[in-house]
Parts: sequence; structure tokens; C-alpha cells
Amino acid sequence: MYRVLRVVNVRFHQFETGRPENTPPHSQLPHPTMPSISDIAGALEAWAPTGSAQDYDNVGLQIGDPARAVDRGLTALDMTPGVLEEAKETNAQLVVTHHPLLFRPLDRLTAGGDFVSELALRTAEAGVALYAAHTNLDAAPGGVSFALAEQLGLDDVGFLGQMDDALRKLVVFVPQQHARPVHRAMADAGAGHIGDYEACAFESDGTGFFRPGEGADPFTDTPAGTLEAADEVRLEVQVERWRLADVRAAMTEAHPYEEVAHDVYPVEGATAQAGLGALGRLPEPEPLSSFLERTADALGAGSLRYAGPDEDAPVERVAVCGGAGSDFVGQALAAGADAYVTADVTYHEFFEVLRAEDGAARMAFVDAGHYETEAITERLLRDVLAERFPAADWRVTETRTSPMQTFARGA
Repeated sequence: MYRVLRVVNVRFHQFETGRPENTPPHSQLPHPTMPSISDIAGALEAWAPTGSAQDYDNVGLQIGDPARAVDRGLTALDMTPGVLEEAKETNAQLVVTHHPLLFRPLDRLTAGGDFVSELALRTAEAGVALYAAHTNLDAAPGGVSFALAEQLGLDDVGFLGQMDDALRKLVVFVPQQHARPVHRAMADAGAGHIGDYEACAFESDGTGFFRPGEGADPFTDTPAGTLEAADEVRLEVQVERWRLADVRAAMTEAHPYEEVAHDVYPVEGATAQAGLGALGRLPEPEPLSSFLERTADALGAGSLRYAGPDEDAPVERVAVCGGAGSDFVGQALAAGADAYVTADVTYHEFFEVLRAEDGAARMAFVDAGHYETEAITERLLRDVLAERFPAADWRVTETRTSPMQTFARGA
């Protein structure tokens, strides 16, 4: 079999979503009945696909039966013994966390074992399911860093950086009368998102040539060994790497041919619906001292570690990354941020914002604490789930999950 396409005409299609840029898909219709864990996972993964998680991560359903119905759920930053007891006391069937309990492979689940294995065992024995949305939620539009930016009062918020190698171009050849159904199937599976638009596609009319072999059952009923020239459409869409398998499956299901001719190409220079950190502006510039007070108050942080300029230096453009985000200090500097708020910054990493010629800081590099910069995730998850599944009762844990304490001399 061989194929040639003769291009005759081209068309481009796009439809507005009506959603602000970089916001989660909260506009999904509310689920009218009691959801299953599978329903809940599907809604979360439509927003924060598990395929967008970092390679080292372990996200998704960690404990529990996907078919189980949920009428009460709890959201938390971490799964801890306190959160488990709270779930049992409130009869919550599901706990949704940001940090995965099962982060690395376990050798055994035993009582009296290490913290993770014993807590996982106790969670399963209690009949409590556990779902984690970690680095995939970090990368999602409207995800962790966007919630942190809102908490700090930032406006005009967008991604600080884009994910590398995130996009693919999927090209498929379709009989003209089937082009729209195939396009719709791919769009419904997540293809064609460009900025504030969805279902974006480009099509060009042409002629496809093929010769069926023995045993083939062509849609055109062309006899074996006969060269066929069929009116076809070259249909191309942009798709994120982690949605490619679903889009391909939907394309194949909707396509009338038994052998679906299609190509996949990497895409450079385009913007994916996923990224790293967030960047925004304060409504008005303020001194660094005021910004540090704003940050500590908003996050409930007893102290902040930072390297920065004089406390009267103006701060307006602010970068943030919930949790451990010191790897992105270069992006914050390149974006012209006056301050970058994140967590888990090491002593040596603070030097990265200093000028070599005089040691002056080019921006304020603020370590506000891992728990403090991500605790907002508990409310974020609760709000998204309550909007999507109003038939269930969703609550934020009352347990502070951070094991860390601070000793302050003289306090």
C-alpha cells in the first residue's frame, strides 16, 4: 500500500471556550448523582492529566476501588495518621491529597513497619480510598502555583515557564464526509487547545491513493490489487503529549477506515496547556518589607528565609512556585521578577540571585516553607470537587499535616 495526497483546498477551524486563560475546566456540568471514585479521578485528570506528572512522581488512585461510590470526601496536603482518623470520624470514603503517600515502591505492607507502609495498611483496612494529584497539579492551568499567586493578591497571572517537549501535531487522512465526526471525536478527547480556544484544527482537501492487498476490507470496496484514488481531507490538530493516546483512540474509533493513516510530529515554539510556576503583578508596587509581611500573613508563616535587596526596594512583578521550586529561579530572573516566592531553597541556591560584581541581589528570593506555599491546595481541590460533584460532601481537613516545627529563641 502507498499513499499520495494532492492538496486542493485548506480550512482552519477554532471555537472559543469562554473560559479565562490558565483556569481549570470548572465549567464542566455538575455531576447530578453520587459519583464513583472513577468519576472523580476522571474529572481531576481532565484538568491535571496524570501523564503531565514528572517521571519520578506517582500520582492517581493509590488505595481503593475505582467503582466505589463517594458521598463524603476529604482534601489534604498530605496523608497522615491525623487525616486518616478524621476521615474515619467523618465517614469520608475518599481522601484526595496533593502529596502521594506511595511515592516510592514498597517491599511490604505490615503493621510495625515504616511510616508509609503501616499508614497505607491502616488506610486500606479502614476502607478509606486515597488519590494523589502532585506534579500534574503543579503543571495544570489554575493549579497549585496559580492558587498561591491568588493567595498573595497577584493580578494578570500566567505560567512562569512552559513544559518542554509537551506538544505533538497529529495529522490524519479522512474521507471528506467523515472529516467533521473525526475532528469532533479528537476534540472531545482533548485535542486542539490553543490559548483561549479549543477544538482548533486545520484541514486541506486532496486525493489519497492506495492499493488494497489480499485480505484487506477497504471502506471504498476497492478490489484487491486495484489502485484507488479517493477524495480525502488532511486533518491536523495540536495535542499535548499526555493526551495523545486518548486522542488517537478516539480518532481510530470515529474513522471509517480499517487502517487509519496518520502521522505524529513534535511541535516547537507553541504553548501547551501546562507549565511551571506562575508569574503575576501586585496591584500596586510596594516596598520589599511590605511584600514580606504580605507573604508571611497570607501564608501563615512564622518566619521567612530570603536573599534580597534593601527592604525599601520596590516589588511589583512576582514569580511563585508552590513547594520546592528553587530550580526555576533562573526563569524568575529572566522574567524580570522583583521577587520569587517558593520553598526548600538551600544555602548555596540563595547565591544565584546575587550579582558577581558587588554581591547585590537582583531580586528577592524568598523561601516561605513547603507546607505554607502548598497548603492552599487543600481548598483548591475541595472547591473544584464541590463544584463538579455537588451531590457529595467535600471538606478540607482540619489537621495541619506538616511534621515540621520552628524553634525561635526567646519566643
